[in-house]
Formats: sequence, C-alpha cells, structure tokens
Amino acid sequence: MNDEIVYGKNPVLELLKSGKPINKVLLITEGPGGRNQEVISLLRERNIPYQFVDRQTLDRLTNRERHQGMLAYVAATEYASIEEILALAEERQEAPFILMLDEIEDPHNLGALLRTVDAVGAHGVIIPKRRSVSLTGTVAKTSAGAVEYVLVARVSNLVQTLKELKSKGCWVSGAEAGGKGAFEADLTGSRVIVIGSEGRGISRLLRENCDEIVSLPMKGKVTSLNASVAGSVMLYEAFRQRAMCEARGTKHD
Repeated sequence: MNDEIVYGKNPVLELLKSGKPINKVLLITEGPGGRNQEVISLLRERNIPYQFVDRQTLDRLTNRERHQGMLAYVAATEYASIEEILALAEERQEAPFILMLDEIEDPHNLGALLRTVDAVGAHGVIIPKRRSVSLTGTVAKTSAGAVEYVLVARVSNLVQTLKELKSKGCWVSGAEAGGKGAFEADLTGSRVIVIGSEGRGISRLLRENCDEIVSLPMKGKVTSLNASVAGSVMLYEAFRQRAMCEARGTKHD
C-alpha cells in the first residue's frame, strides 16, 4: 500500500480521531444521511479538506483493494499556524520573513522552496488548502529534510490571511513581471513574499492586496523562471539585504 494513503472506514476514522496531520480525504458520493456522515462531521470539526469522487477513482487509487468508499492522504508532517510562524520570528528577535505560495501545484517546486526557506532562515511558508500541493512524501523527499524544520501553515483564504499579516505590520511584495526591480526594492523588515502558481502567476485579488510588485531582472531571451527558481532568488535577495542591515546594525521593523 502507498505509504501516503490510508483507506477503509475504520482506518480512516481512527486516523481522524488520532489527530495526525491529513492533507485531504476522498469519499464516494452519498446523499444526506449516508454512512459517511460520521467521517464528514470529523472532517468539518478538524477543518480538513474533503472531496466526493466516484467508486472507479477509489478503485484505481487503491488497486481495487477494499476501500469501503473512503481514502485519506496523510501529510508528511504537522501543519503550523500563522501564530506559530510569527511566534518563531519573535523568539528569534527578528522581523517576520514569510513566503506565501499562491496555488503551487508541483510537489518538486514546493519541496525546493522549503529547502530554500530553511537555508535563508525565513520563519515560515503559507499555502492554501485548496488547489495547491500539500505536504506529501514527494515534497518531503524533494525538500531534503527541510520539511521537518520549516513551519508550513495551510489556510482557507490567502487574501484574508494577507490582510491579517498586513495589520500586524508586514509589508507584502508580490513577485511578478512588470514591477520594481528586485535588486532596487527594499526587501528588509517585516516581509511577506508572494509567489504565484506555475502557469497563472499571482491571482488578481491577491495581487491587488500586495503592497508592491517586484520583478527579477531578465537579460536573456526566456521571459519567465520556474516558480521554485524565482521564489528562491527572491528569498536570497531578501536574505542578502537583511544580512547587510544586520551587519550595519540597522534595525528594520
């Protein structure tokens, strides 16, 4: 059996009751009062995403083993909260340095970014619960162990979360073409860097709630970078600027 999934009614129920991290649960479609109601109640209670699918989908995912109409994707590690990310910054006596990812779907991109976040000493990553890759085994493997050290918060609404962070003094820099050059921008202080999805970039509402749009200079013929590469370069530029401020004894809030 795939080590990232658990299936069968009792195994899934016990997994839910254990409090272990879960990315998502798949259920066979049922009407009101169906046998899955106990599971659905627990999913809602723990705010875990779930999706209704047909029997053929579960048959395929479980190699036609006895799944009893439900399957859970187990997370590689526990998710954190926004409060825990901010508390880590306070504990280190540093201005918050956070990466927000808008619907990144490739697990290799997320894993590579977690590795960079750990390398630059950022305080955490924020991803959406829907339409985004979760903390899967592939992400963990690609991160080369960074998933065990980087705080990842999974939220229902990125825009609302961004507004909350701004109310706490964070400045938001969205990475996208057509903005201020990243090497000229000030990326110090309490900072959230937003990276858009692989194909669509930053969504309109999220872009509108950024304080600025910052772009990486491009000299070659290719007009865009892979999401994990662009995010890593932005993180390292922010890291460089913050390190320079620290060396000069300049405090940015």
